[in-house]
Amino acid sequence: MISKTFFNRLIILGFMALVGFCLAKAINSGSVMGIILALVSLGAGIYFLYMVVKAKQELEAEEATQ
Repeated sequence: MISKTFFNRLIILGFMALVGFCLAKAINSGSVMGIILALVSLGAGIYFLYMVVKAKQELEAEEATQ
């Protein structure tokens, strides 16, 4: 069975690969709207990862105080 951590990392890697592919296709075709949307999607993915790490740190700090 695949561990939860490995599965989460696989999903994140897949998402980032798809965003990178979309960005490359948008640059190749010269689509400004595609480039903007791919960059917004990349920013949202990075922000999500930042929020997950921050929430995990807060949860660990809360458990340590109890």
